[in-house]
Amino acid sequence: MTDREKNRFSARAKRYANVGTKVGGVAARMAGQRLFGSGPQDRAGNALALASALGGLKGPIMKVAQLLATIPDALPAEYAGELMKLQSQAPPMGWAFVKRRMSAELGAGWQSKFKDFEHHPAAAASLGQVHRATAMSGEELACKLQYPDMQSAVEADLTQLQLLMSLRKRFDPAIDASEIAVEIGARLREELDYVREAKHVALYRHMLKDEESIRVPKVFPELSTGRLLTMEWMTGSKLLDHKSASLDLRNKLATAMFTAWWFPFSRFGVIHGDPHLGNYTVFDDTKGQPAGINLLDYGCIRIFPPSFVGGVVDLYRGLLKGDDALVVHAYETWGFKRLSRELIDSLNIWARFIYGPLLDDRVRSIADGVKPSQYGRKEAFEVHQALKKQGPVTVPREFVFMDRAALGLGAVFLHLSAELNFYRLFNEAIERFDIAQVAKRQRDALDLVGL
Repeated sequence: MTDREKNRFSARAKRYANVGTKVGGVAARMAGQRLFGSGPQDRAGNALALASALGGLKGPIMKVAQLLATIPDALPAEYAGELMKLQSQAPPMGWAFVKRRMSAELGAGWQSKFKDFEHHPAAAASLGQVHRATAMSGEELACKLQYPDMQSAVEADLTQLQLLMSLRKRFDPAIDASEIAVEIGARLREELDYVREAKHVALYRHMLKDEESIRVPKVFPELSTGRLLTMEWMTGSKLLDHKSASLDLRNKLATAMFTAWWFPFSRFGVIHGDPHLGNYTVFDDTKGQPAGINLLDYGCIRIFPPSFVGGVVDLYRGLLKGDDALVVHAYETWGFKRLSRELIDSLNIWARFIYGPLLDDRVRSIADGVKPSQYGRKEAFEVHQALKKQGPVTVPREFVFMDRAALGLGAVFLHLSAELNFYRLFNEAIERFDIAQVAKRQRDALDLVGL
C-alpha cells in the first residue's frame, strides 16, 4: 500500500468512526426506548439529536441528510424538519491550503495563469468552495475547488447512510428506501467528478441555447481538472431578493425556472436534481431590470431513460383523463412492483399533489391557498398511513430525484408567490411529445458533449 493509499484509508477509517459513533449513539437511544417500552418514541428529541450529530460533521454526510429530508416520507416528518435546518456551509480552506490544492491541480506556477485570484472564497459548501478570479484575458471567473480527500469522505458517509436507512426501515417499514440509498450514492459520486460536471454544463448550454431568459456559464477547460472547475462568473442577485417585486416580475422569473427545469426533461430526458435557491441568481437586462435567471451549479444532473419520461407524461395524461389503465402503465414503467388497486390509490394521492397545479387550467399559485408550511404535509401523511396498511413499498431509484426536484421547484414558486397557468406551461412543454424523438435528441446531445 502506497503512502497516499494509506493516508486515504486512514482518512476513511477516521470518517467511519466519527460518523458511525454519532449516528450509532442516536440509534442506540432509539432502540433502547423501543426495547424498554419507555412510552412513545421521543421522535422530536431523537430527530434533534440526529441533526446535531450530523451537523457537527459537515462534509458529504450533510448533503446526504439534506437529500433525505427533501424526499417525501424517506424520513419521519420530525426528522425531515430538523435535517432541513442543517446548513451545508463547511469551514472554508485557508489560503495556504488553497495554494497547495491549486498547485496539485494546475501545477506549481498556477498563479501565473490568472490575472487575479481572490484569497477568500466567495462561497463554501459541503464538497468544495468557490473562489472568484480573473482570467489573463480579463474575463471574470468562478473557480470551484474540491476539498481534499472528498472521495474517502463520501464513501465513508455513504456507508453510514445504509445505517440510517436500516434504522428507518426497522422503526417505520411502510417504505423500503434501499433504492433511495443506491440513487443518492450514484449521484453523490458523480458530483465528485468535475470533468463530468463540465460536460453537464456543456449539455445545458446546448439544450437551452435558444432560451433568452436562462443563462448557462461557459467552462474554461485549460483551467479545469477532475477536482477544479473554472467557469464564467455569472453576475446576478439572489432569487429571494425579488420576493417583494411586482407580480409580473415574479411570474417572469418563475416562468424562466419552469422552462429551465421542464424543457430539458420533456425534450431530452434530463433534469437538474438540486433546484435549491442558492443554485440560481437573477441577471439584469441593459436597462438594469431583472431579465432572467443564471443556472450556477451542475453537479447533481440526472439523465433518465426516455421510457421514464414517457411514464411521467402517461401518468399526467392518465390523471387528467381519468384513464386508469394509463396510470397503471406509468407506474409499471417507473418500476413499481406488486401493484394492487389499494397501492395505486395510495400512489395517486401523492401523484395528484405533485401534478395538481399542472392539471388545473387556470391562473393560480402553486399552493393555491394552502399555507406554505403545510404544503404537501396532508398528502404525505395520508400516503404514509395508507402504505403502513399495505406493507413495504420499494421506491424505484429513478423516481427519487424526479420527485425531489419537483418539490424543490415547487418551493421556488412558493417563495416567489408566483401566479401562473401551470397547466398551459406544462402542456406547451409536452406538446407533440414523442419518446422516439426524446431518445434521438438525448443521444445526439450526449454524443455532442461526450457523455
